[in-house]
Amino acid sequence: MPHVSTQIVADPQAELVRRCLDGERTAQGEFVRLFQNRVFALCLKLIRNRHDAEDVAQESLVRALKYLNSWDPTRALVPWVLKIASNRCRTHLSRRGRLPVATGEPNLEVPAELPEIGLAEEIDRGLLQLRDDHRHCFVLFYQQELSVAEVAEAMDIPQGTVKTWLFRARKEMAEYLRSRGYGEEEA
Repeated sequence: MPHVSTQIVADPQAELVRRCLDGERTAQGEFVRLFQNRVFALCLKLIRNRHDAEDVAQESLVRALKYLNSWDPTRALVPWVLKIASNRCRTHLSRRGRLPVATGEPNLEVPAELPEIGLAEEIDRGLLQLRDDHRHCFVLFYQQELSVAEVAEAMDIPQGTVKTWLFRARKEMAEYLRSRGYGEEEA
C-alpha cells in the first residue's frame, strides 16, 4: 500500500495520526499538545466549570487517541476531535442535570450591577445567556474558528441548522451587548 502511505504523509496531521496509531509515545504527546488548549477552551465554554472542564477535556483527548483508527483521513481532523469533546460535554451536562449539584460549585449567574468590564468579558457573560446549543454553535464558529460545514460535522447537525443557530445567537448576543451599553453611537 505505498500509495496510501504517500497520501497520508502529505498531510502533517495525518502523519501525526499514523505515528500515534503505530504506538509512538512522542506522537501521542504531540497530539495532546496540539489539541489540549482548543479542547479545554471548548469544554470550559460549554460546561462553565473549570474543574469539570479539565476532566472532560482530558477524557476527550484520551477518547480521541483511543479511537484514532476510526478517523477518516479524507476529512479534517480538528472537527473530528472537537466533535468528540462536544459529545463528552453533552454527556457530562446530561449526567450533571440528573445529579444534585455540589454546594461548592461556583454560581455563574451574572449580577445586574457589576463594575465596568471589557468587551471580551461581556461576550463571555453574554454567552451564558444563550441556549446551550446556540452557545455551542457560537463557540465553535467564532472562538474555535471552524467553518459552517465543520461546525455541522462537530455538532452532528445539518449546515442549515448551524446557520440558523448562528443567526439567532448573533442576534441575542447583539441585544445583550446593546443592553450593556455596547454598540451605541458615541458623540
